[in-house]
Amino acid sequence: MSSQDPYDILGVASTASAAEIRLAFRRRAALLHPDRNPSPDAGARFREAQQAYELLTDEERRAAHDLKRQKRLLDDPDPVARSMFHTYLAELE
Repeated sequence: MSSQDPYDILGVASTASAAEIRLAFRRRAALLHPDRNPSPDAGARFREAQQAYELLTDEERRAAHDLKRQKRLLDDPDPVARSMFHTYLAELE
């Protein structure tokens, strides 16, 4: 998976419910599916969204990711805080 945060990939907050994650994935999948999107990187971006969805819908993997995310926030707050801020702004739109 890419270095981008799965929450950012799907455009959801870290507090998103399973239903919100599923809806966000379906929307992204509709936009990025290689059968619908002629962009040369559509397949890679679609797989990235699939991997983000799989991680966030598995409770154990999501908890482990959230713990790592919190640790990164303590170790190097700037990139994580910037990512969280952009996700928050996207929710307001």
